[in-house]
Amino acid sequence: MRQPSIGPTTAKQRYVVLDGKFYTIFSILFGIGFSIILSRRGVRLFLRRMLILLLIGLVHLLFIWNGDILLLYAAGGMLLPLFVRCRDRVLLTLAVLLILLPVALDAWAQWRGIDMAAPLYHAWWRQAASSGITEANFATWLRDADSYAVMFEFLKQGAIERMWEFASGHRLPKVVGLFFIGYLIGRNRLYARLDELRPQIRTAFVWTLAAGLPLSFVYAWSCAGGQPWGAAVHSLLYAVSVVPLGIAYMLGVCLLLRPFEPLRHAGRMALSCYIGQSLAGIVLFYGVGFGWGTSLGLVHIEIVAVAVFVVELLLCRLWLHYFKFGPLEWIWRMLTYGMWLSLRKDK
Repeated sequence: MRQPSIGPTTAKQRYVVLDGKFYTIFSILFGIGFSIILSRRGVRLFLRRMLILLLIGLVHLLFIWNGDILLLYAAGGMLLPLFVRCRDRVLLTLAVLLILLPVALDAWAQWRGIDMAAPLYHAWWRQAASSGITEANFATWLRDADSYAVMFEFLKQGAIERMWEFASGHRLPKVVGLFFIGYLIGRNRLYARLDELRPQIRTAFVWTLAAGLPLSFVYAWSCAGGQPWGAAVHSLLYAVSVVPLGIAYMLGVCLLLRPFEPLRHAGRMALSCYIGQSLAGIVLFYGVGFGWGTSLGLVHIEIVAVAVFVVELLLCRLWLHYFKFGPLEWIWRMLTYGMWLSLRKDK
């Protein structure tokens, strides 16, 4: 579902603090995870794992929630083995170029007066129209859906909308660039040397925060004002504000690990938690459940989201007391290795 309407001040705050920052963190974390898998298991097993993740993402996108990111991550992850032999400096250069590539693409499209994602946009609304979905009922369709069949009509057009979002936002090069940064962190095992690197982390935190936070206000102004300086400048503002501030968030967590320690159980069950949140959203916000989607204000929705995550944390802690992996992690691992794996911990 689209987000509820919010005031301009709240919207600007969201763009400053939230927009893009956590997908930046998630992408870098995926890159770190990819480096561990590639170093331990090799390219063939890694590609098999990515293919299974792609299928999981496709099912999630088509049948559960159109906001899926796993499909994109799996597709981007499959490109990583092409660059594993590159030197660190080359990989870092490629990461910067990929993150900045949308600026060049938007500048070229603006100069030519074209919209490269237009075919997907038109396909999206053709599919929506075939299901009776219009601008007038778009925001309330899922709230009013009283059966999965009605909900699925929205999911069909939403899957195409998601592809349009990826294409119009040039999401693939951004994600792969962030993967490279995470891969470099993992390949050099920086995550295992936090105490040793604490002075460098503190310095990097100050610089990324000093660069990202002020520029995020400019980026928020551009978002709220409909990109008054054009798409290319807006993309540049995204690259120089969102990415540094997202990295600053990560570095801040590294400097203050102890308060975040209770989150480790959810981290070990990230896939199960991610899909679980989608299912919880259906139950709470869609018409097939409680239908709270458009009846709650933004603050109440945030409270519900926090409550869902707290419940997940408790369930993850309880689950991992008895089992080795999360349920979806267990299935993903078995499909990857092609063999049965014991789930329950040995007594």
